[in-house]
Amino acid sequence: MRMRDYPEEEKPREKLMGTGASGLTNRELLAVLLGSGTPDRNVLEIADDILTMGEGGIRNLTDCTPEELCRIRGMGRAKCCTILASVELGKRIATARPSSRLSVRSSDEVAGLYMERLRYEKKEMFMCLLINVKGEIIEDAVVSVGDLCSSPTHPREVFAKAVRRSAGSVIFVHNHPSGDPEPSQADIETTGRLEEAGRILGIPVLDHIIIGDGKYVSLKARGIL
Repeated sequence: MRMRDYPEEEKPREKLMGTGASGLTNRELLAVLLGSGTPDRNVLEIADDILTMGEGGIRNLTDCTPEELCRIRGMGRAKCCTILASVELGKRIATARPSSRLSVRSSDEVAGLYMERLRYEKKEMFMCLLINVKGEIIEDAVVSVGDLCSSPTHPREVFAKAVRRSAGSVIFVHNHPSGDPEPSQADIETTGRLEEAGRILGIPVLDHIIIGDGKYVSLKARGIL
């Protein structure tokens, strides 16, 4: 069935204009991005193939490659670029911070700030948040990127920027690509080593938060810090 044969209220673009983007399904949103189909396939059929190319549905697009998308019948380079650019833009919007500095009052707030940035990463990323005396985030820095199981950290690298920026304290955040945020023994030992280094430097470690898939663990809340 060609799109022009659909009732007006069922066409993705017209539906978006009438009800807003939040009223569209994932396939309809993809159809709007794709713009048009091909002579033998309508745009919703192509959108369905994108959503079913893996078990994760729409989440597959977070690490999909142009080559994978181009294998779908009806997907050319322009359509692939549009979809992947939209995914990246969504990631950046989700992790963008207001221009004013954010005050950190709880582990929930910190986890909320970095959940979407880190939950889909395929490697462990270890970040250090620099906090001023007002409890505001001065800067966040990626200290190290590890393999699927670990992210090597050394107190020298971790605290170098904190010293340069005269941070009053720090918070550590890293992700578990497995999706399970439970701290490993290595996480606990690393945290203890960094806490001791911070004590010597006069830069206390306020918390160490481990990000999983939609959930997190605060080592401070666990009594480890």
